Amino acid sequence: MRTAVSPMLVRLADERATGVLIRERGTLYLSEGQVVHAESPAAPGLDVLLSATGRLPRAGWEEAVARAGARQEVGRFLVDSGRLAGGELELCHLGALFDAAFFALAPSSGPSRFRYGVSHWIGPVRPVPAAAVAHESSRRRALLAAVWPYPDVDSAPVVPRAPTADRWIPRRQRVVLSLADGVRTPEAIARALGRPAFHTLLEVRRLAAGGLVETPAAPAPAPASPVLEGVARQYAAPDIHLLRRLRDALEESL
Repeated sequence: MRTAVSPMLVRLADERATGVLIRERGTLYLSEGQVVHAESPAAPGLDVLLSATGRLPRAGWEEAVARAGARQEVGRFLVDSGRLAGGELELCHLGALFDAAFFALAPSSGPSRFRYGVSHWIGPVRPVPAAAVAHESSRRRALLAAVWPYPDVDSAPVVPRAPTADRWIPRRQRVVLSLADGVRTPEAIARALGRPAFHTLLEVRRLAAGGLVETPAAPAPAPASPVLEGVARQYAAPDIHLLRRLRDALEESL
């Protein structure tokens, strides 16, 4: 983890610190140097993931928070009350933790802060070594880049292209495409589906690589003169998506 994106996380893990690491795109809660919870505005929370699958009604989650949040035992309450099995809670919590940590540990120009002694109201579920969280975040970032190395598609509205009639599309991608309306971003689609945001980003990048969704185009520069503007109007705008794919193919053949 010595090359982790957050040197502060390395130091806090070595210190076996307890508290909350606040970064520009999310927060990590630590207990004795291990990550016990993570949150990010870009990632659906544990409550969304549980309710979207129908495993836990929203009312059940709200009751758990109301009855056990003050003593920071929401996770234990969900298990002890029979609403979730212990293994179910651990798996879903780990999914939400790694998903939020991916965004929280994203490269950032903003400052990081740590508040000692702060703990989360969900309480202990299953701690994860900070090194494992950092490694997984880096692995996911590399995977996205390998699939489609243009991150602008991650935050832009997803605009579908018309697929060919004989094109086979995996079910996970079809579900994402069904919500691609030119308005929803990958984050909005993830929340609508109740899926981790990273997995939705991955499917959107796969769709982009397959030519099934539009990719954001850079703003057109202002014309140098009225004469040049008139010449430019004689030609159609270039297909940015096609040019990128051609460039990638040429690079691979070299």
